[in-house]
Amino acid sequence: MNFITDHILKNPPVLLGLIAMIGLLVQRKSISEIIKGSMTAAFGMVILTAGVNMLVGTIAPINVAVQTQLGVKVAEGLSDVTFTAEYGGTVGLAMFLGLILHLLIARFTPIKTIFLTGHMLWWFPFVLVAGGVEAGLRGTLLIVISAVLSAIYWSVMPWIMRKYVWDATGDDSFLIGHPTGILSLISGFVAKRVGNKEKSTEDLNVPESLSFFREISITGGLVMFLMNLVVGIIAPVLIPEGGNLVMFALEAGLNFGAGLLIMLYGVRLLINQIIPAFQGIAEKVVPGAKPAFDVPILFNYRPNAVIIGFIVAMVTSTILVIIVNSFDLFGILIVPLVITSFFECGGAAVIGEGQGGLRGAIIGTVTASIAMVLLVGASAVVFSTTIQNWLLIFGGNDLSLWGMIGKLIGSLFGGF
Repeated sequence: MNFITDHILKNPPVLLGLIAMIGLLVQRKSISEIIKGSMTAAFGMVILTAGVNMLVGTIAPINVAVQTQLGVKVAEGLSDVTFTAEYGGTVGLAMFLGLILHLLIARFTPIKTIFLTGHMLWWFPFVLVAGGVEAGLRGTLLIVISAVLSAIYWSVMPWIMRKYVWDATGDDSFLIGHPTGILSLISGFVAKRVGNKEKSTEDLNVPESLSFFREISITGGLVMFLMNLVVGIIAPVLIPEGGNLVMFALEAGLNFGAGLLIMLYGVRLLINQIIPAFQGIAEKVVPGAKPAFDVPILFNYRPNAVIIGFIVAMVTSTILVIIVNSFDLFGILIVPLVITSFFECGGAAVIGEGQGGLRGAIIGTVTASIAMVLLVGASAVVFSTTIQNWLLIFGGNDLSLWGMIGKLIGSLFGGF
C-alpha cells in the first residue's frame, strides 16, 4: 500500500502512463503503439507539471513577501509540516480507501467520473482528515469518514461541472478534477444570467501594433512583470539582497511566460494520448466513464479568459482582503491569494466565458473572487490548530469548502 500510494498514486506521470498503457492493452493495440502512447502520456504529464511548477515558483515569492511584510507567519512548503508528520499515514489510508469507493461509484452508479488529478488525490483526504481532527475524530472513524467524503468529492464535483466544462471547451470527452469547482460553478451560474456569448474574450479587437497581447505567454509574462514591480515597491523583502527590482521582475515575467508555454504543450501531449487510451478502459471496465483532469487542461481552450480572470481575481480579491483585514472580520490576517487567483479563478473565468462571453468571464470571476476570500477566511478560522497557514496560501476553493464540510460532519461523530 505504501508503494502504491507513494510511487504511483502520488506520481502523476507514472499514474497516467499506466492508465494509458492499460487502455491501449484493453484495445489490443500493437506493442509499438502501447509503448509510444504510454510514454507520450507520461511525458505530457511531466511537461505539464514542469510548467505548473514554474508558474507556482514565480507566484510563491509574491505570497511570501506579502506575508512577511504583513508580519504573518509564513507556511513551510506545500503542507503544514507538523500536521503531515503526525497524520500523514492516516491521510494515505483515507486516500487508498477513498479511491476504492470512488471506482465503485463510477462502476455501479450513473456518476461516471474517474478522477485523474494525481496531487488532488492526496490533498482532499489531507484537508478532510484535518477537518476530522478539528472535530475531535481519531483512529478508524477518522479514516473512514475522510475516505467516504473524498470519494464523494472525486466523483460528484467533476460530474456536476460537466455541462459548464463541455460548453467552454466544445469537447465532452473529459471532465475537470480540480478545487476550482465551487468557484467555477458560481462563475458559470452568474455568467449565464448576466453575460453575452456574442462577445468572446478570444475575439477581442486588438490593434495590429498590440497583437502580441493575443499570446497568453506574452500577456502573462507582462502581467507578472508589473505585479512583481508593484509588490517589490510595497514589500521590498521580495527582492533578494543585492538584487535589482526591475531585473527581478523581468526574470519573473520571463519565467512565468515560459511556464505557460511549457504547461500548454504538456496539456496538448496529454490530451492527445490519454483520451484515446482511456476510451479502452471506459468501454471495458467502467462503461461511459469520463476522465477528470487538472484545471490547466481548460487554459488551452480560452487562453485570453485565463489572463483576464487572473487580473480580475487579483484586483477584486486584494481589495476585499484589505477591507476584511481593516474590519478584522475573521480575527486573522488574510493575505492576497495569488495562486488561487491564477489557477482556480483562471478556471472559473473560462467557465464564465463559456456561459457569457467576455462580460460573463469578468462578472463571473468577480463573484467567484468574493466567494474565494470568504471561503479562505472562514476555513482559516475553522482550521486554527491544524493547517491554517497552508489554507491561507492554497485555500479559498473546494479545499476550504470541503474541509469545513468534513469538520461539520466529523463533529456529529466527535464523541465516538
